[in-house]
Amino acid sequence: MRARLTKDFRFEAAHTLPSLPDDHKCRRMHGHSFKVEISIEGEVDETIGWVYDHKRISQAMQPLLELMDHCYLNDIEGLESPTIERMAAWFWKKLAPDLPGLAEIVIYETPTARCSFRGEF
Repeated sequence: MRARLTKDFRFEAAHTLPSLPDDHKCRRMHGHSFKVEISIEGEVDETIGWVYDHKRISQAMQPLLELMDHCYLNDIEGLESPTIERMAAWFWKKLAPDLPGLAEIVIYETPTARCSFRGEF
Protein backbone atom coordinates (compact mmCIF):
# COMPACT_ATOMS: atom_id res chain seq x y z
CA MET A 1 0.00 0.00 0.00
CA ARG A 2 1.30 3.46 -0.92
CA ALA A 3 0.39 6.62 0.92
CA ARG A 4 1.41 10.25 1.25
CA LEU A 5 1.74 12.05 4.55
CA THR A 6 2.11 15.78 5.05
CA LYS A 7 3.48 17.74 7.99
CA ASP A 8 2.92 21.50 8.38
CA PHE A 9 5.34 24.11 9.70
CA ARG A 10 4.98 27.85 10.24
CA PHE A 11 7.39 30.76 10.51
CA GLU A 12 7.33 34.54 10.38
CA ALA A 13 9.75 36.41 8.14
CA ALA A 14 10.32 39.59 6.17
CA HIS A 15 11.61 39.94 2.63
CA THR A 16 11.83 42.18 -0.39
CA LEU A 17 11.58 41.14 -4.02
CA PRO A 18 14.32 43.26 -5.60
CA SER A 19 13.76 41.99 -9.15
CA LEU A 20 10.31 43.59 -9.32
CA PRO A 21 9.71 47.05 -10.79
CA ASP A 22 10.36 49.98 -8.46
CA ASP A 23 6.67 50.81 -8.15
CA HIS A 24 5.56 47.26 -7.18
CA LYS A 25 4.52 47.07 -3.51
CA CYS A 26 6.34 43.76 -2.97
CA ARG A 27 9.66 45.37 -3.82
CA ARG A 28 9.39 47.16 -0.47
CA MET A 29 10.19 45.28 2.72
CA HIS A 30 7.19 43.39 4.04
CA GLY A 31 6.49 40.26 6.04
CA HIS A 32 4.40 37.13 5.97
CA SER A 33 3.24 34.35 8.22
CA PHE A 34 4.52 31.51 6.07
CA LYS A 35 3.15 27.99 6.18
CA VAL A 36 5.19 25.13 4.69
CA GLU A 37 3.78 21.68 3.97
CA ILE A 38 6.29 18.86 3.55
CA SER A 39 4.88 15.72 1.91
CA ILE A 40 6.52 12.31 1.88
CA GLU A 41 5.25 9.46 -0.26
CA GLY A 42 6.04 5.79 -0.10
CA GLU A 43 5.08 2.30 0.88
CA VAL A 44 3.35 1.81 4.22
CA ASP A 45 5.50 -0.36 6.46
CA GLU A 46 3.16 -3.22 7.31
CA THR A 47 4.82 -3.86 10.67
CA ILE A 48 4.68 -0.28 11.92
CA GLY A 49 1.70 0.89 9.89
CA TRP A 50 3.09 4.16 8.57
CA VAL A 51 5.01 5.57 5.62
CA TYR A 52 7.39 7.71 7.64
CA ASP A 53 8.13 8.91 11.15
CA HIS A 54 6.89 12.51 11.44
CA LYS A 55 9.77 13.15 13.83
CA ARG A 56 12.28 12.72 10.96
CA ILE A 57 10.54 15.50 9.02
CA SER A 58 10.57 17.79 12.07
CA GLN A 59 14.26 17.09 12.69
CA ALA A 60 15.15 17.93 9.09
CA MET A 61 13.09 21.14 9.17
CA GLN A 62 14.23 22.42 12.59
CA PRO A 63 17.55 24.01 11.53
CA LEU A 64 15.90 25.63 8.50
CA LEU A 65 13.10 27.09 10.60
CA GLU A 66 15.63 28.42 13.12
CA LEU A 67 17.47 30.10 10.25
CA MET A 68 14.33 31.67 8.77
CA ASP A 69 11.96 32.48 11.63
CA HIS A 70 11.77 36.21 12.41
CA CYS A 71 14.55 36.94 9.91
CA TYR A 72 15.07 38.90 6.74
CA LEU A 73 14.99 36.15 4.11
CA ASN A 74 17.09 38.07 1.57
CA ASP A 75 20.10 37.68 3.90
CA ILE A 76 20.00 33.86 3.61
CA GLU A 77 22.33 32.36 1.01
CA GLY A 78 20.30 31.22 -1.97
CA LEU A 79 17.31 33.41 -1.09
CA GLU A 80 18.54 36.80 -2.24
CA SER A 81 15.26 37.25 -4.12
CA PRO A 82 12.94 35.03 -2.06
CA THR A 83 9.79 34.43 -4.06
CA ILE A 84 7.80 31.47 -2.80
CA GLU A 85 8.83 29.58 -5.94
CA ARG A 86 12.51 30.05 -5.10
CA MET A 87 11.86 29.28 -1.45
CA ALA A 88 10.20 25.98 -2.37
CA ALA A 89 13.20 24.96 -4.49
CA TRP A 90 15.58 26.07 -1.70
CA PHE A 91 13.71 23.91 0.83
CA TRP A 92 13.77 20.98 -1.61
CA LYS A 93 17.54 21.16 -2.08
CA LYS A 94 18.08 21.31 1.68
CA LEU A 95 15.62 18.56 2.61
CA ALA A 96 15.82 15.98 -0.18
CA PRO A 97 19.11 14.39 0.99
CA ASP A 98 17.65 13.75 4.47
CA LEU A 99 14.07 12.89 3.51
CA PRO A 100 13.83 9.95 1.12
CA GLY A 101 10.42 9.91 -0.51
CA LEU A 102 10.09 13.70 -0.52
CA ALA A 103 7.18 14.23 -2.89
CA GLU A 104 6.02 17.83 -2.60
CA ILE A 105 6.63 21.10 -0.82
CA VAL A 106 3.86 23.68 -0.63
CA ILE A 107 4.59 27.17 0.69
CA TYR A 108 1.77 29.52 1.65
CA GLU A 109 2.67 33.19 1.60
CA THR A 110 -0.85 34.17 2.61
CA PRO A 111 -3.91 32.02 3.36
CA THR A 112 -4.92 32.34 -0.31
CA ALA A 113 -1.56 32.37 -2.16
CA ARG A 114 0.75 29.36 -2.34
CA CYS A 115 3.33 27.55 -4.47
CA SER A 116 3.54 23.80 -4.94
CA PHE A 117 6.89 22.29 -5.93
CA ARG A 118 7.64 18.66 -6.77
CA GLY A 119 11.38 18.76 -7.29
CA GLU A 120 11.50 19.49 -11.02
CA PHE A 121 14.48 21.75 -11.67
